[in-house]
Parts: sequence; structure tokens; C-alpha cells
Amino acid sequence: MDIREIQNLIKFVAKSGATEVKLEMDDFKITIKTTAEGVEGTTTYVQQMPMHAAPQMVAAPVVAAPVVADAPASTSSTDDNSKYITVKSPIIGTFYRKPAPDKPMFVEVGSTIGKGDVLCVIEAMKLFNEIESEVSGKIVKVLVDDASPVEFDQPLFLVDPS
Repeated sequence: MDIREIQNLIKFVAKSGATEVKLEMDDFKITIKTTAEGVEGTTTYVQQMPMHAAPQMVAAPVVAAPVVADAPASTSSTDDNSKYITVKSPIIGTFYRKPAPDKPMFVEVGSTIGKGDVLCVIEAMKLFNEIESEVSGKIVKVLVDDASPVEFDQPLFLVDPS
């Protein structure tokens, strides 16, 4: 299935009035969700299935939402944060604030930490990596939601070293 066929399928689903259509082939899955009538917009998810042969690339249309930045507020927040130490993610993975769902969180806002204390775990390829503090201080802000993906060098915590 090429991009033109996917675009024609999206147009057909939008005109038909269906709210959701799922199509599964041998090498990919497509889910098309439309909104209520009178509201414009279509969301398309294309998921490649693992294959033994060389995969055929399928491009999906991307709709970008406009981003409005408030410049004065962002400069004042960066000035406030300049006195804090930022703890960053050393790896790519999924961020967890607890060692297990039934256990308490490693640290909370206001917790005093020491060098070597475990702040969180990041799961990468089914391995849970404990992230230890390299500084002593007090947790001022948690910058990532629990169970969300993080990138390499993404800020996780703000620590007040005083």
C-alpha cells in the first residue's frame, strides 16, 4: 500500500461518516479515526509490523499544531531555574518515580537527597536502571510525569544545592 492509497482511504472514511476504521495487512496496521460531523480533522496511525524481508517505507501525513510561546514568562522562569542544578536522563527509556506500582516514590518535591541516593528508575529494553543523584540538595521540581518516555539528556529534576 502506497501513500496515495492511504490518502484515498482517509478521504473515503471521512466521507463515509465512520468514526473509526482499522485495517490490518501482513506487514502493517492502519487505524483511521474521524471526529464528529461538522468538525474538521482526521487522525491516522500507521504502525509497521515486524517483517523478515526488507521493510517498505510508508509515509503518513503529518498535521502540525501551531505553537504559541509566551516570551516574558519563559525568560523569568529560566532566571529562577538558573540557581538550581538540573538532573538529566543518562539514557533513553521510560521514566518511573517508583520501584514498583505498590511501593512509595523514590523522591517527592521537597525531599532532601544526598549524593548516591536513587531518584528514579528508567526502563530501557526491559532493564530497570536506577538513576542516582550526583549532587546533594533538595528536590525543587519534578520535570517528567511518571511512566512517560524520556530522551537522552532530558531534564528530570531540579535540585537546590544550598
